[in-house]
Amino acid sequence: MAQAKSKSSVKVKVQKFGTALSGMIMPNIGAIIAWGLTAAFFMYPHGWFPNKEINNLVQPMLHYLLPLLIGYTGGRMVYEERGAIAGAIGTLGVIVGTDQPMFLGAMIMGPLSAWLLKKLDQVFQDKIKSGFEMIYNNFSLGILGMIAAIFAFFIIGPIMEVGSQWASAGVNAIIRVHLLPLANIIIEPAKVLFLNNAIGNGILVPLGIQQAAQVGKSVLFLMESNPGPGLGILLAFTLFGKGKSKSSAPGAAIIEFFGGVHEIYFPYVLMKPSLILAAIGGGVTGTFLFTTLGGGVTGTFLFTTLGGGLKAAASPGSILAILLVSAKDAYFGNIVGVLGAAVVSFIIAAIILKNDKSTGDELEAKQAQMQAMKAQSKGQSMPEAEDAHESVKSYANVKKIIFACDAGMGSSAMGASLLRDKFKKAGIKVSVTNTAVRNLKDEDGLLIITQEELADRALQKTPHAMHVAVGNFLSSPKYDTIVASFKALTQVEDKPKAEKPVKKVGSLEGIDFSKVKEVDFIRHDQHLGTATMATSLFNDAIKKAGKTTPVKAVRINELTDDPSHLVIVTPAANKNLAVRYSDIQTLVVDDLLKDKKLGEAIQKLN
Repeated sequence: MAQAKSKSSVKVKVQKFGTALSGMIMPNIGAIIAWGLTAAFFMYPHGWFPNKEINNLVQPMLHYLLPLLIGYTGGRMVYEERGAIAGAIGTLGVIVGTDQPMFLGAMIMGPLSAWLLKKLDQVFQDKIKSGFEMIYNNFSLGILGMIAAIFAFFIIGPIMEVGSQWASAGVNAIIRVHLLPLANIIIEPAKVLFLNNAIGNGILVPLGIQQAAQVGKSVLFLMESNPGPGLGILLAFTLFGKGKSKSSAPGAAIIEFFGGVHEIYFPYVLMKPSLILAAIGGGVTGTFLFTTLGGGVTGTFLFTTLGGGLKAAASPGSILAILLVSAKDAYFGNIVGVLGAAVVSFIIAAIILKNDKSTGDELEAKQAQMQAMKAQSKGQSMPEAEDAHESVKSYANVKKIIFACDAGMGSSAMGASLLRDKFKKAGIKVSVTNTAVRNLKDEDGLLIITQEELADRALQKTPHAMHVAVGNFLSSPKYDTIVASFKALTQVEDKPKAEKPVKKVGSLEGIDFSKVKEVDFIRHDQHLGTATMATSLFNDAIKKAGKTTPVKAVRINELTDDPSHLVIVTPAANKNLAVRYSDIQTLVVDDLLKDKKLGEAIQKLN
């Protein structure tokens, strides 16, 4: 049991690290594609429509815009807005410190600068006297940003330049001797373990951008985004699969190949682990020729030998995206590589499926059994459908459902759409959204639906939420169980709820002061001084009245949706607050500094 827990912990840590890398790249894929398309169409003299004036955009986008966006995003992941600005300032130092595009440098300096600022604030922010918060916030960010930029210019920049040169030389050497296809022996299994975004966007895309900047295209963009291996596996299920896996495979193949959502074929491989051999071409079987016949390996081999490559990242990994960002002289190599990967993975998967003696309907039961065993090994319990009463009751407090996948864009969006459609038909009015696992926030009333491989990380991010793990976002009987549980809620109520008297929201009469444990003022960049002063004055008045309730100035996204928080706001701010929170208590005042209701509220506080 300890060994299993250790393995799970290692896997979660690897996924977290990979997600941190890809999380800096994925939000900026659109900007990377903009740069790639600009270069492909207008670069002088090798573009489709060479234009000297538009060509002037290519280098600034490559050297300044993209690294700054990556550094800004990396800083934001660590410490929100302040971290984002610190990350951008630190990244500028590493950009100016070298002549090469500094994507890897941005992925270091963005989070590092934000982390240093976060630690600085933890030490000094609580010690700042009332009224001096704004001067501290501005100058601490400015001074630390300056130091980070200088450090990056003199230290990180030169180190990253040498490292980038070594990495580029190594990749080029591997390509020259045709050994790059062997990398797919690692990439394809890692993709199935939901490390696809970490490998593709966290490692291959930054290296690919640097290679494309040097030679005009890069095969590295194709190694993870090639839809051929997944297409071959799904076509094999279409013809030789059994049960539900056979019936769902045709639709999945269309989504994977044209939509670029590779995650859709991962459950098919996880159902029959031997199919990983189809994705990597049968593995290392003793001869180089045979290993190049595999799906992922064949594709890369053909890309490198036929001159394939992309101008920018193909995200999502759709054949349409690949064709849009293909280099002018690489269409033949790219198309043959994708189709060659699909043909060989189909052949290997077909052989495996034709010799498989199990039925497709057995696989879901095995997945559910595996998930239950996993939960039991951690001392957790999963809700069982058989215990109808308790299972239904567990849904009583659910106010929002979130589908969470690694990237928060593809498979989770489709899963959320499916459940929304089921809710609409059943007349259930519960919010259903999707996001990336890394963006989950723990709050009351949440039901998190995620893939089994990501369940550990989702549980760590939202320990107080209700969790449901599924094998496949597009086909799970658990959706019907969820719908049935919501429908049955009214049938297991112990007694009807008594109607509560309508209270005037935002007034003193509508506030239950016995529940208030903290008073909050909303602070934001435009009115930081007003909120700070109001907090200070209200806190002084609280102390003079002999009250002990703490008073804080917080950002709107830092609030906890709980009646123990009394938030004092203006009518305009209350509208924004009402959209985000339903359980906090509010006192609406016309003036945060001298409204007469402030004194009345103090008298009622503890």
